[in-house]
Amino acid sequence: MAALSGGARRALVVLAVVLLAALVGAAPGAAAHADPDVRADEWQLPQLHAADAWQLSTGSGVTVAVLDSGIDADHPDLAGRVERGIDLVDGSTDGRKDFVGHGTSVADLIAGRRDGPGVVGLAYDAKILPVRVLDAQNRYGDAATVASGVRWAVDHGARVINMSLGGAASSDALHAALRYALDHDVVVVACAGNTADKAGKGVWYPARASGVVAVSGLNPDETFWSGSVAGPQVALSAPADGLIGARPGGYWHVQGTSFAAPLVSATAALIRSRWPTMSAANVVNRLIATADDKGPRGRDDRYGYGMVDPEAALTASVGEVAVNPLDTEAPSASSAGGAGGAPTASPSVSRSPRAEPAGNTQTAVLVGIGAVLMVAVAGFLALALARTRRDNT
Repeated sequence: MAALSGGARRALVVLAVVLLAALVGAAPGAAAHADPDVRADEWQLPQLHAADAWQLSTGSGVTVAVLDSGIDADHPDLAGRVERGIDLVDGSTDGRKDFVGHGTSVADLIAGRRDGPGVVGLAYDAKILPVRVLDAQNRYGDAATVASGVRWAVDHGARVINMSLGGAASSDALHAALRYALDHDVVVVACAGNTADKAGKGVWYPARASGVVAVSGLNPDETFWSGSVAGPQVALSAPADGLIGARPGGYWHVQGTSFAAPLVSATAALIRSRWPTMSAANVVNRLIATADDKGPRGRDDRYGYGMVDPEAALTASVGEVAVNPLDTEAPSASSAGGAGGAPTASPSVSRSPRAEPAGNTQTAVLVGIGAVLMVAVAGFLALALARTRRDNT
């Protein structure tokens, strides 16, 4: 073999690197146009095994009503995802404008576009129905406004309702509206509350209402977030601290149970998309029966039944129920265990092996080919260098 010049040897090294980079860069699923800062901050998606869940459901065909401050429908993350809604604060919009940013972040965590450059929602193919009930100070003056929003959402096709709001006082009007939603086969999710808001020491209303899925907050290490309210009505927990979400004009970092609740609402949308005829009662039962138990064994006031687990919720074998196990007011709730009792599901939940994310097998093959090429080139280069040394001796 003729000795290689220094320039030739460098060319071989560059060729090997280029080949490997080209092969790995061609792997499917790569977000070529993603904002690395935004995507890198979505720690909750791998924590919740989102890629595994998406092999089974993406939320397609399900409408999630977001009762909040309105939603910026023009944000790139949400373009094409937000339907015409209603403004119950002053009637100045159709719900597709956000004066605060809160509702936009909530909607983004549920249905942010996967094919866009920003935040990917956990149920990215779901539709969002905006119902503005919070004013420019992110407050609602009368629970009757929220009640009207619940009824309007039910009557306009919502299959899941997210309420990242609440307070200490209960409301007869809102109670009746929640009953209306439950009686019309709608899953209702609400945040348990934040201690800093001083809205009372217990779980907020409407989260503590019968049949509603109350959601507390977690840190990135899956421990209980200190800013979250705890209580006997907590059903599930979800990531709440250090999240990122859309707001009009960009993004911001958010924390609070307001942003834990939409991750549970999104999981409910994934379930309802996978099993369109499954009743709301069985969706709720599946959510709590497949939760990843945290803290003391079994249900507790901080974690509820555990951290929501979208992948398990879509794969586990769970027995059917006749009523929502969180609904103490259902006609046969006493036989279903009621709120605070064990979920009315199979005591032994069978979980399927985690699905391999799409593209992983092909990626492994491509990287393997790249590695083989690198070894071959390296071997050729080593042989050439050795021959060069012999020729120069």
